[in-house]
Amino acid sequence: MKKFILPVLVLALFSFSTDTTKLTDAERTMVIKHLEETRDHMQKVIAGLSEEQLNFKAEEDSWSIAECVEHLAISENAFGGLIQKTLATTPNPALRDSVKLKDEELMGIITDRSNRVKTSEAFEPSGQFGSFEETVKAFMDKREEHIQFVKTTEDDLRNRYNSDLPFGTVDGVQVIIFAAGHTERHVLQMEEVMAHKLFPKGK
Repeated sequence: MKKFILPVLVLALFSFSTDTTKLTDAERTMVIKHLEETRDHMQKVIAGLSEEQLNFKAEEDSWSIAECVEHLAISENAFGGLIQKTLATTPNPALRDSVKLKDEELMGIITDRSNRVKTSEAFEPSGQFGSFEETVKAFMDKREEHIQFVKTTEDDLRNRYNSDLPFGTVDGVQVIIFAAGHTERHVLQMEEVMAHKLFPKGK
């Protein structure tokens, strides 16, 4: 009888384990790479820009580079909440088939500037961080927080899901990939502003 009870007890312990799948080294490296490269791309683009250049608008209703950066700072903070919301769910490998996009497919869709999307009012730039320097700092601080999270987390991100993004169900890893891709999307927008024929000279 004791021989029978022990295997059943072990099976029960594994059945009630919450985190069964941790990030692989390759997944962790991939996500960190996306977060760091898109952050660094933004830093490179905005470095040395004058106030006139930061506030130049190609069209009256378009965003300036400074406004793009503010939108990214607002969004990066919101992504922090989205990550926490995803972590609050219970890992469920049975829902894996509900994720339709591969990681790089998701990154490609987000960064595709041919598909223009108007953001909601909550993410519209309004000068909420004060100076441009404070806006950049707000983004950088939150991005560093996300990088450190990915470096250290032992959570089962692949088997936790979120359906709040406009691409159907994504897993926890893809929520963070979306954050990186969103940054790249708007850095590309900044480069479009800089390529405008009337963009102030100086850089």
